[in-house]
Amino acid sequence: MSESTGTTRRAVLSSGAAAGTATMAGCLSDFTGGSGGQTFTVGHGDYETEVDSSAFPDELQIYCVQTGWSNWGAVMEAFEDEYDLPLYDAQGSSGEALEDMRANARNPTHSAYNGGYSFGLEAMNDGLTSDYKPANWDVVPDDLKTDNGHVTATRQMTTAVTYRADVYEERGLDAPETWEDLKHPDIAQDLAFTPPHTANGQASALSVNRAYGGDLDDLDPVIEYHEVIAEHGADFRRNVEGPMTAGEISTVVEYDYTGLNLKYNNDEFDEDQIEVAILEGPEGEPGAMNVPYGYALLRNAPNPEAAKLFMDYVLTEECQSLFFDAYVRPIRASELDQPDAFPDQSSYEAAGFTVDQQTLVENQTDIQEELVDRTPLQGAQ
Repeated sequence: MSESTGTTRRAVLSSGAAAGTATMAGCLSDFTGGSGGQTFTVGHGDYETEVDSSAFPDELQIYCVQTGWSNWGAVMEAFEDEYDLPLYDAQGSSGEALEDMRANARNPTHSAYNGGYSFGLEAMNDGLTSDYKPANWDVVPDDLKTDNGHVTATRQMTTAVTYRADVYEERGLDAPETWEDLKHPDIAQDLAFTPPHTANGQASALSVNRAYGGDLDDLDPVIEYHEVIAEHGADFRRNVEGPMTAGEISTVVEYDYTGLNLKYNNDEFDEDQIEVAILEGPEGEPGAMNVPYGYALLRNAPNPEAAKLFMDYVLTEECQSLFFDAYVRPIRASELDQPDAFPDQSSYEAAGFTVDQQTLVENQTDIQEELVDRTPLQGAQ
C-alpha cells in the first residue's frame, strides 16, 4: 500500500474542520511580540518554552508531511493560514525518509520526521532524533509515545476486514463479527490477505495471531489459521482495489483506512456495496492491531522552534479532527466525535490492541521471515 490517497468523498463528513482548526490554533500561542515577531508558548511540562516567529524559515521541511496522504494537505493549509508559515510538500515514504535522515545525519535538511512510528524508533535508535514533548503529549496513550519524548504518535491505522456486502447478500452470508467467521468456505474461497513482509500484512497476521492467543514469540496461531483458510482458496494479494472491483475477491484484510477509501472514493461502487468491520477473536479477544504513525524532532536539525510549533499544532483537537476526513483515526479519536463513516467507536475499543513498538522493531525481521517461510497461503509475497 503506497502512502497516498485522495481525500475527495461522496460521503459527507465534517467539512468545516479546517476553518475550526484555524480558529483554534491561536490558543497554542501567546501573542506577546518578541524579537521582531510574535512569540508562541509551546511544549508540555518541562518542555514548555517560547518561540519567536522572527526566526521561522520561509518554508518548514518535515519528512512525509505531504499532500495526498492522511489529509496533510488540509493540515498544511490550516497551519499556514494561522501562522503564515508554509510547509514543504515532502513526498516520500517513511522508509525513504529514514534513509535520507541517515544519509544527511551530519547536515540534516529537515526539521522533524513524520511517518510510521516504527521508523521513528529506528531513527531514535540511530541517534538521529532529539527529545521534545509537545503540548497535549500527556493525552497520548503511554504505549504510543516514548517516555524520553523522542517519538510521539499522532494517528493510527487499524487492521480491518473490507467486504463486498452485495456478494455476501447473494451468498446468504452474515456480516463477519469475529475472525472465526472468515473461515466459512463461502468467504474464504475469495478472501485475500496482504503479504506478511509489508507493514499492513504484518499487522494483519499479528491481529489474527493475537485473536487466537498468540504473541510476538508464538506465531503458531496465525499459521494454523492460514492453513484452514488456504484449504478453501484464500491467498495473498498486493493490490486489492482492482480485484475487488472485478469481483475476483469479495473480502480483504487490510487497514480500515484502505477499506473506507474503497467504500467512499471508488466510483465503481455504490457505498452500500462495501462494508468495513473491526473483528474480535472467537471468544471476544482483541483482534485488530493499531499501527501508529507519529513524529520526532530531529537532532541538530534546522528550525527546531518552528518544528515545535507545528508538532504542538498537530495534537490540538481541531487539527486531529482533520485526519478523520481522510479516513484516518487520530490518536485522540476517543475524545472526538468520530464520523459515522467509520465502524463504531465501540468496536475499536473492544477489538483494538497495540504491541510494544520497540520490541516489534527489534524483532520484526525475524517475525516477517517466519511468517513468509511458514504460511501456506499462496500469491504475491
